[in-house]
Amino acid sequence: MKNITRSTDIKMTTGWRMIMALLVLTAVSCSEDFLERKPKGQLTYDTFFETPDHAVWATNAVYQQYRSWEMCAFPWIGITDIISDDADKGSTPNDALYVLELDEFTFDGTNAAITGAWLGHYQAIFRANLAIDNIPGIEMDSTLRARLIGECRFLRAYAYFRLVQWYGDVPLITTILNDDQYYNQERTSKELVYDFIETDLLAAIEALPEKDEYASADLGRVTKGAARGILAKLYAVQHDFPKVIEQCDAIINSGEYTLLTRYADNFLPVGEHGDESIFEISAVASQAAIVGPGATPFNMIQGVRGVPNLGWGFNRPSDDLVSEYEAGDPRRQATIIYVGEVLPDGSTIVEDNPEVLNERYNQKAWVPAHSGLQDNGPGNIRILRYSDILLLGAEAYNEENNPVKALEYLNMVRTRARGSNNFILPNVTTMDKAELRESIYHERRVELAMEQNRWFDLARWGRLAEVMSLVQPNFVASKHVLLPLPQSEVDLTGGTLVQNNGY
Repeated sequence: MKNITRSTDIKMTTGWRMIMALLVLTAVSCSEDFLERKPKGQLTYDTFFETPDHAVWATNAVYQQYRSWEMCAFPWIGITDIISDDADKGSTPNDALYVLELDEFTFDGTNAAITGAWLGHYQAIFRANLAIDNIPGIEMDSTLRARLIGECRFLRAYAYFRLVQWYGDVPLITTILNDDQYYNQERTSKELVYDFIETDLLAAIEALPEKDEYASADLGRVTKGAARGILAKLYAVQHDFPKVIEQCDAIINSGEYTLLTRYADNFLPVGEHGDESIFEISAVASQAAIVGPGATPFNMIQGVRGVPNLGWGFNRPSDDLVSEYEAGDPRRQATIIYVGEVLPDGSTIVEDNPEVLNERYNQKAWVPAHSGLQDNGPGNIRILRYSDILLLGAEAYNEENNPVKALEYLNMVRTRARGSNNFILPNVTTMDKAELRESIYHERRVELAMEQNRWFDLARWGRLAEVMSLVQPNFVASKHVLLPLPQSEVDLTGGTLVQNNGY
């Protein structure tokens, strides 16, 4: 959504200011309550949703929430990469100690990252509910109306999909609440939340265009392929492998996507919304000195700390991840920035920072020089790539006892990774189900490393305890397979929201 971002976020059109004013009025919270409050001013969603522009602005506001601190900074990086075996906290020892709690599994329900993620995702759900409830009443082109509602249903489903994987049973809020409904929300079983996510995604698939059917100005909006991809991941969590195959093959056979020739290009500006991209959160740096709503802190959080001064140095690729790569695998170099290395644009060499222990950095979050300060981050956040779908399809075919098809998809990914060097990354040939499963697990880790997938993969494989206990002695299987609910939300509801086991 680069072009959309420039027109609605950076230039701050009247429409953007109006929708943000509306959201401020409708998003008044009670203390730190995650449930949005009823409007407190004259400008309300009852009078706002009148024109087609209003429908577009309201939909753009849902996308914008995914660029917020709560959804792409410490709350996102902390409980995806850093909490897993892929990464350590990084940065200097005493910086952001609440992130160290995640790395060392000493957190509880008061941790700021865990609370932030909960709040941020429910704010995205609120914005989506607001749009979904009100766009149908606008007199406008029916195809555009259906598409915008489909986009919002996808974004709502994706927010719930993250929440339920982290916290388990969560409150399922599907419409705008009245004042008397805020403090009596109960947790809904994850099975019912999964059903709701499936319904939203199936509706989105029906309403959304394919990637090549969008006008160039709309590049980056949610597509039919993106909805199929997240639906495939939902079915994988449920171990419904025939349905995983159905959705993955629909994406693969659509002809909309292909692997880029060079793996590293996926994470450079040249790869944004490229042929391998199925879904990413668009970002663009403000041309002004201040940070605009099109930028994100995602790049700053993980940038080189020291010389050159690109960021804060969090999310250090772990020793365990480094050791996972096979000899000569080019993906390691494309994933990790080491001291003494020339940056991808050839601009400078990374110097040793004595304040950072054993420093290395996530190269997939690197961006070249840009206007504004560090937090004016212009790098798109990659959510779903074609190689992810190939590996998910390989996994499902193997579980359904079709190793031939599994090997086909798996080796497509390995072939691209090795490029023209036939002395590395040989094709996997085993037909043994257990051996092939391990090969696919390995390939997912090195292909998708530092892209915020690892924790979710380990959880759906049922391997969190097995893997994390080897790298983190504080990990307790009966406790840490789920995150705690924010204790502030438990307290505000008087215990209606019941805390997870062990917290």
